[in-house]
Amino acid sequence: MTAPQTLSLIDDPERLEARLKEIPQEPGVYYMRDRTDQILYIGKSKRLRSRLRSYFNGHDTRPRITLMMRQVVEIEVIVTDTEAEALALEANLIRQHQPHFNVLLKDDKKYPYLCITWSEPYPRIFITRKRRMAKERDRYYGPYVDSRTLRTTLHLVKRIFPLRQRPQPLFKDRPCLNYDIGRCPGVCQAMISPEDYRKTVQKVAMIFQGRTRELEESLAAQMEKAAEDLNFEHAARLRDQIAGLKSLSADQKVALPDDTISRDAIALAADEHHACVQLFQIRAGRLVGRLGFIADAQSGEYGAILQRVLEEHYQTVDPVEIPAEILVQHELPDGEMLAEFLSQAKGRKVSIVAPQRQTKAELIEMVERNAGIELARTQKFADRNAAAMQDLAEILDLPELPRRIEGYDISHIQGSDAVASQVVFVDGLPAKQHYRHYKIKNPEVRSGRSDDFASMAEVISRRFRKYAAAKAKGEPLVAGKSSDFPDVVMIDGGKGQLSAVVNVLREMNLLEEIKVVSLAKQREEIFLPGESFPLETDAEQPGVQLLRRLRDEAHRFAVTFHRQQRTTRMRRSSLDEIPGLGLHRQKLLLAEFRSIDYIREATPEQLATVSGIGMQIAKQIYRYFHPGDEDAIDSIPEPTNSEAVS
Repeated sequence: MTAPQTLSLIDDPERLEARLKEIPQEPGVYYMRDRTDQILYIGKSKRLRSRLRSYFNGHDTRPRITLMMRQVVEIEVIVTDTEAEALALEANLIRQHQPHFNVLLKDDKKYPYLCITWSEPYPRIFITRKRRMAKERDRYYGPYVDSRTLRTTLHLVKRIFPLRQRPQPLFKDRPCLNYDIGRCPGVCQAMISPEDYRKTVQKVAMIFQGRTRELEESLAAQMEKAAEDLNFEHAARLRDQIAGLKSLSADQKVALPDDTISRDAIALAADEHHACVQLFQIRAGRLVGRLGFIADAQSGEYGAILQRVLEEHYQTVDPVEIPAEILVQHELPDGEMLAEFLSQAKGRKVSIVAPQRQTKAELIEMVERNAGIELARTQKFADRNAAAMQDLAEILDLPELPRRIEGYDISHIQGSDAVASQVVFVDGLPAKQHYRHYKIKNPEVRSGRSDDFASMAEVISRRFRKYAAAKAKGEPLVAGKSSDFPDVVMIDGGKGQLSAVVNVLREMNLLEEIKVVSLAKQREEIFLPGESFPLETDAEQPGVQLLRRLRDEAHRFAVTFHRQQRTTRMRRSSLDEIPGLGLHRQKLLLAEFRSIDYIREATPEQLATVSGIGMQIAKQIYRYFHPGDEDAIDSIPEPTNSEAVS
């Protein structure tokens, strides 16, 4: 077994040249690995050796590529028969390994998606800004630029088709008003089979796939069939659904010849940092969707950015959603490969065209103008954040702009269920993947006795104890941009909370390394350690507003977690007192009955139907909630041996 390489290929020309000569001039996929054997980047090419050699010839001076090439110590390749196979393989490998340098589209929660949870027996339909493919069968549509139109469309869809209206049932043993007025088919009581309900949801999916005309034609055929069978009530419902779909699709009509062809048009507008990409979905001459993406402008040429956006978008859609024609603003570097891949996926020819004149070129210009509007909005937002961070750096006399700012807050009700929050802003924006919450463990903080100072000191001690240990060993505290060491720590409160934090940081020997401030609520005053008076600031200046946004987010996050803890405690407080009812059985009961009130109203027979709850324990639960109703309990037959054992 050979020893792992430590020198990067760019620093070892002989090994680099030898490795490149070994790589065939065929289509395939390539890996780039660092000295720890982690995959840095996965790419594809129709000529592997030429593509890989281009990385090392020094022509590409983009900072992102330069940084990556300094870390590459090994290259691996997988040869494929065709370019389309290379594209499909690259997509699967990127989805599996998620290399750092393959990140192009920025998931900043700017645009919403519509999700259909096909993984559930009765799928839910909802709008979300978090595209998490936790369950492979769930389907996401978007991201949609116009969130108001998306919400209006979903609202109208729920009026046209009888759909599940609530994430959780309102009643345990009967449907709610939505069923009575025909808005819901009674999902909560299983009054419709999962198979029939999924057929309805499939019709809804066709709307968000841009197949509204196809759906109208299908419903019209069903309506005629129902009328022939004298099923006039069903025919009337189908008629109303068709009318609703016609009103839903009465939107902008794009003036194009051959409007029977479905097509997508994609264009971008970019500055030095951001590339705002717009994708217009046109079906039967109508604009049915306007999707938006934010990309790193320095990640490649404009054509390469458009190609990556198209690849990532079409890899997540059903084949029926792929249009017959794709209009692009710039020529794609591997357009033929992408067209072949999409043609194979769709089962018919897909063409990719960069129009230069007449109507199609005017359509691309319209898409580009809309992308420019989104870029202006993005620039304005980025400028606001940059001005806020610059102002905060001046207020706190920081040597450079604060990249990572952390905010802390405490939440409780007279000491009960005391919790703390840690929220993080990176470059002036919330970074929710770094949020943390804490349960206060101090035994002195309990119901009837609160101590915000001690609670805050405990949280800061737990947050930074690994850094205190590292400093005691002489290790560096900050290891680059990937480190979670903050530039500024903000405490929600006044001088008292700040003093408690300063004392614990001094004990940990970290006070010199951490810039800590507090923000008082009433006058929005900023306090520094050791200062008796607040800084002279205006509550409306950008730096203070940034701290206020951080403080408000920390308060929201703390209060939300406190309410969750309080609800859980109140839910289980009664059940904890029932003999023989452990935590696992409590979870089973709550999963079945949803609340303590429903458990209280249930009969012993109903309680005993829950998995893991036999008749003997069911009687104990019923006796606890109905202590004076012994006659009802005595009339219940004694449990069998199997029930007693359970």
